[in-house]
This record gives sequence, structure tokens and C-alpha cells, in this order.
Amino acid sequence: MDFGDDQECSDAQRKKKRYHRHTPMQIQMLEAMFKECPHPDEKQRMHLSRELGLEPRQIKFWFQNRRTQMKALKNVICPSCGGPPVAAAADDSYFDEQKLRMENARLKEELDRVSGLTSKYLGRPITQLPLIQHLAASSLDLSVGALGNPTIAPSLDLDLLTGSGSVTVPHFPTAVPEIEKPIMVEMATNAMEEVIRLAQTDEHLWVRNGGDRGEVMCIETYDRMFQKPDDRYRDPDIRIEASRDSGLVLMNATALVDVFMDAGKWLEFLSAIISKARTLEVLATGMVGRSGSLLLMYEELHVLSPVVPTREFHFLRYCRQIDQGLWAIADVSLDLNRENQFNSPLRSRRLPSGCLIQDMPNGYSKVTWVEHMEIEEKVSTHLLYRELINSGAAFGAQRWLTTLQRTCERFAGLMATTSRELGGVIPSPEGKRSMMKLSQRMVNNFCASLSSSQIQRWTMLSGLSDVGVRVTVHRSSDPGQPSGVVLSAATSLWLPMSCERVFSFFRDENMRPQVLTVYLTPRFLLLAVLSSGNSFEFGCNLSQWDVLSSGNPVQEVARISNGSDPGNCISLLRGLNSSQSSMLILQESCTDASGSLVVYAPIDIPAINIVMSGEDPSNIALLPSGFTILPDGRAGGVRGASTSSSAHQTGFNSSGSLLTVAFQILVSSLPSSKLNVESVATVNNLISTTVQQIKAALNCPSG
Repeated sequence: MDFGDDQECSDAQRKKKRYHRHTPMQIQMLEAMFKECPHPDEKQRMHLSRELGLEPRQIKFWFQNRRTQMKALKNVICPSCGGPPVAAAADDSYFDEQKLRMENARLKEELDRVSGLTSKYLGRPITQLPLIQHLAASSLDLSVGALGNPTIAPSLDLDLLTGSGSVTVPHFPTAVPEIEKPIMVEMATNAMEEVIRLAQTDEHLWVRNGGDRGEVMCIETYDRMFQKPDDRYRDPDIRIEASRDSGLVLMNATALVDVFMDAGKWLEFLSAIISKARTLEVLATGMVGRSGSLLLMYEELHVLSPVVPTREFHFLRYCRQIDQGLWAIADVSLDLNRENQFNSPLRSRRLPSGCLIQDMPNGYSKVTWVEHMEIEEKVSTHLLYRELINSGAAFGAQRWLTTLQRTCERFAGLMATTSRELGGVIPSPEGKRSMMKLSQRMVNNFCASLSSSQIQRWTMLSGLSDVGVRVTVHRSSDPGQPSGVVLSAATSLWLPMSCERVFSFFRDENMRPQVLTVYLTPRFLLLAVLSSGNSFEFGCNLSQWDVLSSGNPVQEVARISNGSDPGNCISLLRGLNSSQSSMLILQESCTDASGSLVVYAPIDIPAINIVMSGEDPSNIALLPSGFTILPDGRAGGVRGASTSSSAHQTGFNSSGSLLTVAFQILVSSLPSSKLNVESVATVNNLISTTVQQIKAALNCPSG
């Protein structure tokens, strides 16, 4: 027998059994659970496994070892008296030691993370960083502190809907550690240099995608131009989305820069793409005109359907004026929320992205937009949206730019002193401006209601199709919404016709009575069916809705044009029959090359009189419903970008459209209200009926 071979085999086996060290966060959550329940059952272990990203057997073994440690502590003999130690003292001593170990591990992990960031983005370890005193001499002022911990939106009440699952609230750091600020400064500076090169370089890096505008990146060329330490080890499961587009925007460069650097304006102008946006900390204030400003920001991106999960980013945004009338904005992701990656269906990271903004005559700006993301999907995108997402068009540069062009046109109309209102009902420019502000809030609220994030979880009901009707419930306390419990219901479906045709259908005056029957009937019937068992409040009675839900003609009382496309407008509608209603419908339609929206909400006549007089509409409560229309991403067949392709396709090619039907209902102003099984079943049936009526009106197959 060869003992040398046995020894080598034994050493090899020991090497294979590598010790797995839990993170401080994992240990902390395990310890907290152990205090409450030292013997978790299988269901509890599975829950911990999902929350912590550990295997169930790891959870089981940890609790076994922990119970063994506690038993050993109880059997320790006191060296002074020879008796057993006081249990509490032993426990405290153990936990004190554990806290110190966890703190040491956390600090080591923090140092490793900072070093990793340095190596990843700067190409050298932390020991080679320039001194902080040297960085302080740059144009970036690091003296401004944090803005405070932002308010988190209220989470779902799990008693309201079964099967909603646990809710994970994103973690926002209260302040950036001083040791990380110099690294962030250099990351932002490097990202700025890369964005400028990406925006200005044409040779071999960008390829036309076959459409009238928009380009996609040749990944091999990018890797050669921007060599980074981790490029050789790119995970094959990671998908790269990279695109560029340019065009004229109706806003001067200074005002446009202000939109980018103000989280509130950023969200308002791009609510069709952004569901949440916050400035977490101002790292540098910059000079007059925001040049040199550096922000730490958070945002969630969505595609206006509960079927597709949001993309979350913590990122740096750096602004710099690089020439007279020429500005640059650069974004780059930071890894600040790793614990939430365990529960998220995808991991998203924004590589250096941004835009150049050049002042042009007549109040315009030329914008060159570069969008570069790294996506790792843990769960495949729903088949309905897979082509749109995988093509890169859903979050590509062209969608960002076309949306910005449309909203800047709308803003120009808002600021105009002359009225572009048809019908002569609105008496003054102030009244028009108030109406536009109210409608903008309505659209923003509707877009946010369709977000499918870690906070806003949707429950899928059976029926209709593989997409199903999805519902969610939240408690509203916003002064701009009815106060109480709000039910949102939505479904998405594919239609074998262009987005333009679907949008024209919803705007057709001859089809409007039929369309109103379709999307107002659910609210009417739901009130009638459910009010017998619960307290429901709409601000109007049943007969007031009858005029809008019985297929009678409607009249457009007023219309405000929002841009060069006639489809972009705000309308005020009323029903025509012998019974006069005190309710009107406020509706806004928006359309551009990336998709369309039709959003509406009931509003009573006293409220609309307040708006038309030019008063502040902030406290007028609206609960919008509506439709979203997106291209399906196909072009005469299935197409999409694969992780191995060098030029990832994007643009708005489409052989059909993706329609999302969504409505919101105020269930009750009582905070303790709950939905019963009959209520949910009614919602399912009503939205399914709505979809079938839309298909019938468009002569689409009912299957």
C-alpha cells in the first residue's frame, strides 16, 4: 500500500472541503432568528434560505451548531467556585464576543469592498490611491453632507391579498463613509472621460441598427478601447445593452442640465421610464450652473407593465461644462445594496453612460445619449416582453431620448403664455397651466402604479391568459389621491397590429363611446357588486357613473395641445344624455416612437372649476386608470440580442403591440378594510371582460 498516495488523496479531499464564511449581515439575521426560535421548522428554514441566499442545508447546519454551542456554554465550570456559570452572564459574554467578531468581519468586508471597487474601476489597489488632501484641491467640493434618509413608500399589507410574498424595502445609506469619497470622485471622473469618448467616437464602435436613427455598440471594439481588469472574466450569463442616439430637444442646455441634476424634475420628465428617483447625497456642489456637481442617486426603471420587474440602480451622476454651451452628464453604478440582490429577479449595473448637451439656436439643444448597462437575469423575462427587453430597446438610448423630446415639448407648452386650448372653456393661460399640471400628476401617478418593484408586489389571478390579471393593494395618504385603501388591477396582452393603429383606435372620436364603455364599465360594475359587503367611496353615486358606462356619446369639452404630434393632448370629456352628471373625465394621451399612453380619471365639476380659475391643483384627488401601448420588439419574426453577439440590436422594430390595461379603485377610506374572495374574483372577471371587448372592437382573435 502506498501511504504517500493516500496522503495526497487526503490532502486533496481536504482542499475540496472549503470553509464557507457567512457575511455579517447573514450572521446577524440568523442570530436574530435564533433568539426567537432556536428550532425553526422547514418552512422557516426555506424562508431564511430565500432571504439570505443560502442553501436550506446551510441554514439547518448553522442552527444545529448554534444549539450545540449554547449547550457547551451551559456546561462550562466556573474556575473560581467549581460551580456552573450564570446562564445570562454566559450568554452575554458569548454575544459580546460574537458582536466583536461580526464588527471585525464587517469592517474587513467593507475594506475588501472598497479595494474591489478601486481595482475594478481604477485598475489599481487602494494603497496606490492619491491622498485625500490632493483630491480636495480639485474642482469637486466634498464638504456638503447627506440630505437625510429618504422616505420609503408604504409596503403592501399582506392581510389584504394572499400570496403577495414578503416585501423587501431598499436600503439607502444615510451618509457616504469618508474613506469612499475619494474613490467615488475618481470613478465619476473616469466615467465622464469614457462617456465623452463614447459620445464623440464613431469609427468601428457604433453600428446602425437598420432604422432611421439609433446605433448599437460593437462590444469587441469597446473591450479593446476601454480595457478593464475584470473584462476577461465576464460572466456568460450577463447580457450587455449598449446604444446611442442623438436629436434635438426643445429646451436650452442650462435648463436641461437642471432637469438631470434635480431628482424631482428627472422623475417628472421621465415618469414613463423612471418609477422612483432620489438624491441620496450631494458629494459636490460644483460651480454656478452645476458644473462640477456630483450626486449619489437612486432610481428604479420600469416598462409600464406589472409583468416586468424594475431595474434598480445606485449611481453617481457627475455634471461638467466642457466648453462654451457644451455640457456633459455621466452616470456610473455603485454597489450599495447587495443584500437585496438575493431577492431581486435580476441584477443590473449601469456602466459609464450619459449624454452630451449642446446649446442650439431658438432654445433647442442637441443631445447625444449613450446608454450602457450590464444585466444578469436570475429569472427569465416573461415571454410576452422577452423580445422587447432582450433587444435592448426597452431601456435603450432611443427610448430615453424620444421620451425626453416629447416631455420637453409638453413643458414648452406649459410655459407658453398663449393658450393652445380648443373649445374656449379654459378662460386664461393660468387656468391652462393649472390643468396641465393636474394632468401631469395624473399621468405620473398612473405610471408609478404599474411598477413591479421589491416594494410593490403583484399577485397573479387565474384566467385570461398566461399573463393573467395581476392585482396589488396599497394604502394611500398622498393629498393628491383619495385617502384610503386602493386596489390596482392590470393585465398585458399582445395585439397583432401596430402601436399607431391601437393608439388611433383609442383616440378615434367615432369609437369613443365604445371605448368608454370598455374602460369605464369595470369601475361602474365593481362599485355595484362590492358595495354590499364593504365600504366603497368614489366621490359619486351609481347614477352618476351610468352616463359614462352605457355607451352614450361623449363630448370633448376642451382640449389642450401638448406638442407637434396631434396625439399629444389633454382632453376634458362629458357624457351626453338626458341625465346631466356632475362628473367629468380628465384624459391625457401621449405618444412618441417608443410607445403611447392614454390615461384618464374622473373629476367633479367643482374641482374642475378650481383648476380652470388657475388655482393650485395639488390637493385635488385623482385616481387614474388607462392603457399603455409598447412595440413588441419583433420585426417580421423573432429577433433579439444574444450575449455572444458583438452588435446588440435595439430600436423600435415591431410586428405587433403590447397593450397593458390598468385601473385603480378606492376600496375604502377605512384603513382596516380587507378584500374578500368575491371581490378579487369580481376584479378578475371584469378586467378579463374588458380585454375581450377591446379585442372584439379591434377584430382580434379572442383566444
